[in-house]
Amino acid sequence: MHILILGGTTEARALAGLLHGTVRVTSSLAGRVASPRLPAGEVRIGGFGGVDGLVAWVREHAVDAVIDATHPFAERISFNAARAAATAHVPLLALRRPGWVPVDGDRWVSVPSLDAAAGALDGLGDRVFLTTGRMGLAAFADRPEWFLVRSVDAPDAPMPARTEILLDRGPFTLDGERDLLARHRIDVLVTKDSGGAATAPKLTAAREAGIPIVVVHRPPVPEGVPMAATPEEAAAWAMALPA
Repeated sequence: MHILILGGTTEARALAGLLHGTVRVTSSLAGRVASPRLPAGEVRIGGFGGVDGLVAWVREHAVDAVIDATHPFAERISFNAARAAATAHVPLLALRRPGWVPVDGDRWVSVPSLDAAAGALDGLGDRVFLTTGRMGLAAFADRPEWFLVRSVDAPDAPMPARTEILLDRGPFTLDGERDLLARHRIDVLVTKDSGGAATAPKLTAAREAGIPIVVVHRPPVPEGVPMAATPEEAAAWAMALPA
C-alpha cells in the first residue's frame, strides 16, 4: 500500500513515523520553508501544479490513499486534495489538530480573515505581536502600529512600515513567551487558530498579561472529507483500508 501524506506539520511527521516500515509512505512538502524538518519515508518537495497535477501524480505513483495533514490554514491545497482524490477515486482523510478554545481571563477578538484582523486592531494597542506567518503580511501593510513579526523564514514585502522581524521556530516555552511580551512591550497579539501545543504558550502569556488576542478562525475542511484529530487516529484509518 502507498500512502501520500500532504505534510509540513508536526502531526504529518508523526504520522509518517507511525506508518513508515509498515506501508510505503511519501510525504509531500510545499517547499515554503528553507530547511524543513524531514519525516520518515520518501519525501517530495514542491507543488503538484493544481488538481490535475495531483491527480496525475497519484495515478503515476500508484497511490492508494491520501492524508491531508497540511497546516489548518492551507485551504487551497486541502480543497485541491479533495477534488483530486475524488477524480482519482482514492480515499482521502484530513488530519487536523483541534483548535484552541478560550478560557477564563482570555480577551479574544475572533475574526474570519487576516484583513478582518488588521481592521480589528483599531483601539486595541500600539505594539503588536504578529504570529500569523510570513505569507499574509500584506493585510497589515497600511497599519500604523509597530509590529513584531515572528516567522521561520524572512518575510517579503509588502509589510507594515514599522516592523521588527524575529526569525524563530517553535515549540516555544511559556517563560520565553512571557519574556518576549515584556521585553518588546507588546500590548496586543494577533494569531491564527492553528491549534496544537507548540505555539500555544503565547496565549497563556497574553492572558496573564491581560493582553487582547485577535484570533483568525481556521477555514473548514472540504465537505464530505472525514477527519482525524491525532496522528494515531490517522494511522489507524490508513491501516484499516483494504489492501
